[in-house]
Amino acid sequence: MPDLAMPWDRARALAAGVSAMPGTERVLLAEAAGRVLAAPLRAAVPAPAFDTAAMDGFAVAGPGPWRIGGRVLAGGPGWVGELAEGEAVEIATGAIVPATAEAVLPYEECQVDGDLVRGARKTKDHIRRAGEDARPGDELVPAGRIVTAAVLGAAAQAGAGELTVHRRPSVAVLVTGDEVVTSGLPGPGQVRDALSPIVTALVTRAGGQPVAYHHLRDGAGLLRTAIETTDAEVVVVTGSSSAGAADHLGPVLSGLGARRLVDGVRCRPGHPQALAVTADGRWVVGLPGNPFAGLVAGLTILEPLVASLAGRSLPAPATLPVFGAGRPYPDGVRLAPVEVSGGQARILPGARAGSLRAAAMADAVAVLEPDWVTGSSAAVLPVP
Repeated sequence: MPDLAMPWDRARALAAGVSAMPGTERVLLAEAAGRVLAAPLRAAVPAPAFDTAAMDGFAVAGPGPWRIGGRVLAGGPGWVGELAEGEAVEIATGAIVPATAEAVLPYEECQVDGDLVRGARKTKDHIRRAGEDARPGDELVPAGRIVTAAVLGAAAQAGAGELTVHRRPSVAVLVTGDEVVTSGLPGPGQVRDALSPIVTALVTRAGGQPVAYHHLRDGAGLLRTAIETTDAEVVVVTGSSSAGAADHLGPVLSGLGARRLVDGVRCRPGHPQALAVTADGRWVVGLPGNPFAGLVAGLTILEPLVASLAGRSLPAPATLPVFGAGRPYPDGVRLAPVEVSGGQARILPGARAGSLRAAAMADAVAVLEPDWVTGSSAAVLPVP
């Protein structure tokens, strides 16, 4: 049979370029961290909402010295009336500045003698004027930005209680294999499921939501039924993606009439990975059953796919000098676990498709091109 495998960078770009999105929803600020804005964040109130003191000190009017007439604290009532020239009120940071105050003299820049305060007014008046940061209707953050801690703070400051975000794509995980156990210690001829936790970490980092986990014994009918009956927008099948007697994903996808977008990738490990879309618009991702190969495939097509569905733009991988005893793959790329320090990466020894020991110590996975030699640069993908 002809090798339909595509180059690694093309497969990753294809997965990152899907355009369908699961829709939008309004969520409370407490639920919005890490989501992607589907509509701009706009100010509902001016920021600041009133003229406010930027320093602890004295609000003054006219030239000094100034006679102290009272005190204004943050959260308390504003000063009643106006300050005449030569008058001052003691004021706390965040308090409402009297209407006719011209500046706030910080404590450290003035001297108090009884009810008089003296000091030199400087260029900076230490007053934050109402609306100087934003006015109602101003766009504060554009759509498409990830909701960070700063975005949440800006939203609260601007009077927003909810944000419009892209809905997180739902992901179902189908773990295949008679030899796989999902809990406890594996017995003779058994292996523990290591891919579900990997998939969970990748999906979560990409902005998706794992909603179901199912362990399936080997069998084309069982796999087809599980794919057909899930409500998730993305179905991840671990194992069953190669060409062995127990690998049923390819025939099942053909039987479902699914459109195959990726049918193998020119990389080691992780070659037998797949990406398809069913007739009803659900995505199916096939990951090889070997754990490190599955991690590589997850970084290649699963994470970019979920990120795109969640409305995220996948950042370009960093490029660093990579040192160590790597073995380039002449027909594609070799992905190797690396530790990153001091602006360079070093390959960790002992990486194998079926082992996660080296990957568990890695900061990233380096993408080694066929012409890579130690010390030359390579793209690096951080592991979740």
